[in-house]
Amino acid sequence: MELLVGLGFTTCRLAKRLLARGGAVYAVARETQRFRALEAVGLRVRPFGSLDLPRHATVVHTIPPLADADRDWLHSFIRQLEPRRVIYISATSIYGEQIDVDETTAPQPVGDKSVARYEEEQWLLEGPWRSLIVRPAAIYGPGRGVHEKIREGKLPRGAGSGVVSRIHVDDLAAIIEAAVHSDLQGAWPLADDRPCSGEEIAAFCARLLRLNLEHAPLATFPVAGRRVDGRKIRELLGVEPLYPNYESGVLASLSCSLSCSR
Repeated sequence: MELLVGLGFTTCRLAKRLLARGGAVYAVARETQRFRALEAVGLRVRPFGSLDLPRHATVVHTIPPLADADRDWLHSFIRQLEPRRVIYISATSIYGEQIDVDETTAPQPVGDKSVARYEEEQWLLEGPWRSLIVRPAAIYGPGRGVHEKIREGKLPRGAGSGVVSRIHVDDLAAIIEAAVHSDLQGAWPLADDRPCSGEEIAAFCARLLRLNLEHAPLATFPVAGRRVDGRKIRELLGVEPLYPNYESGVLASLSCSLSCSR
């Protein structure tokens, strides 16, 4: 039995994948009325603090780092669930200013948000449950990513020469689904096989959309480049990415966005 703590861009897709396998899948969210469509296909959505939640489930924790009292409340909530296993969707930001990252790279968080995320990882890894930390690179997909900014005629932040790794949301959901049904532990980075600069992907998207970016408003600030080798967790879980590079991922995302808008 699975319990998703937080329903967002990735976990809504994960919920559908888990439901397709059969069995009970629960989720907790603040605004439960937003997820009627998922409830209609079997997801059991409950408000935070509900007494109608399973104990000893596999918990997928996706809540970004919280401060002080909110963080303490969330920790208490998770402890009360007495999970047998916790999977946490973290981020590669915990590697700080390191440029080349793989499964052997130690975290070096820089900045309050990155430090808070690393502290959340440590809290989970020290818990009485079995833990798995997945650290995805920049997540993109239908409705989210560089291609959406380009469609709006804008250059995204970090559209410079710094190299960035990414992961399509459906590939991330597939990894988490496989992880739920595995015993893998530890902390692992995840990315596709094609890191590139913001300039490169912006130009690719502009060509696809037949847009001229020469006079597009530039809203950028320095973004540290980071190449992430995320192959190891994929190998351990036996998951091949549907979108191993940004070209295939952007094409699929734009196709989905266009078909959904009709």
